[in-house]
Amino acid sequence: MEKRRTIFTTIFLGMFLPDLFVVSNALDGAATYPLAPAMFIFGDSLIDNGNNNYMITSAKANYFPYGIDAGGPSGRFSNGLTVVDYGARYLGLPFIPPFFSITSFGRHILRGINYASAAAGILDETGRHYGQRTSLNGQILQFETTARLKLPELFRDQGELSQYLAKSVYLINIGGNDYLNNYLMPDRYESSRTYSPEAFADLLMNTLTTQISNLHNLGARKFVLVASGPLGCIPAFLSKSNDNRCVERVNDLVSMFNSRLIYLTGTLNSTLPDSIFVYQDIYTLFYDMIHNPSEYGFYDATTACCGNGKDGGQVTCLPYQQPCKDRDQYVFWDSFHPTQAANAIIAQRGYSLYATDCTPISVYQLAQL
Repeated sequence: MEKRRTIFTTIFLGMFLPDLFVVSNALDGAATYPLAPAMFIFGDSLIDNGNNNYMITSAKANYFPYGIDAGGPSGRFSNGLTVVDYGARYLGLPFIPPFFSITSFGRHILRGINYASAAAGILDETGRHYGQRTSLNGQILQFETTARLKLPELFRDQGELSQYLAKSVYLINIGGNDYLNNYLMPDRYESSRTYSPEAFADLLMNTLTTQISNLHNLGARKFVLVASGPLGCIPAFLSKSNDNRCVERVNDLVSMFNSRLIYLTGTLNSTLPDSIFVYQDIYTLFYDMIHNPSEYGFYDATTACCGNGKDGGQVTCLPYQQPCKDRDQYVFWDSFHPTQAANAIIAQRGYSLYATDCTPISVYQLAQL
């Protein structure tokens, strides 16, 4: 417990000293110098670190109690840090700035940019009922702007830029909203009436394949494809279960997506010889964390620390709502998102020197290639 608090405190200092690698020294299995030039991040609210603050949307986390354990609200949907915050430090990188922040200009972008947007999906229509958000297609367009307009002026020639892009890490963690905020909302979206579960998973994978190809054409070579977690086990669905068990019908949908993502990882590794793709298995770890919380240092794996949790489960934290006090003992921060403590474990299992949840190699190893 005390070690976990010490790590959080050290990382908090790092948020205000982004060019120092003080946090890396506080994490077991972390690099003390950058293993890759940069990390470019694509995804949804699980890893959005402030992009939606700049949009007209209800999908925001720019108010208390979000960020209560990291100096205040920043736009992260957590009480503190996200998986990619920890992940960057494991790779010896500073915190990666959001695309819409002023730090995403000039030399600040040389360590990477976070394009993730809450409510975003692989499909452009996903999450539209929240208002503005940047879909994965939109995030890739933002990266194209970065690669073609912002980065060239920071390098001597195209060859140097191409090498930088090829050595950087590109993480894609998206797909959950295509179920939560699309397929599983038949009153708002037509997808569940148009596609069978298998056909919808195929649609997502075919669309994602094209999107990855677009990134590859822009110079990306080292990819991390992150599985979707067991959505049927989040408080938003547990609240609908009479026996407080995971809704396996929802988990089955996610498993169809993940099985295709694993297959895509292998296919791309064999068909794009100049690239390497890593699959990060979030699902298995998180499912076990929920069913065996004590093994990971938690005592509550079903209740949201803030938001309505089991009593309603359909909201994120309400503004100025008082959250639980022992937050590092909870798996879930709100009805949809993990706590900082859970994020730390997920990152350690994927990014550190001792990572176990990635195939065919860890993100740590990928960064060094």
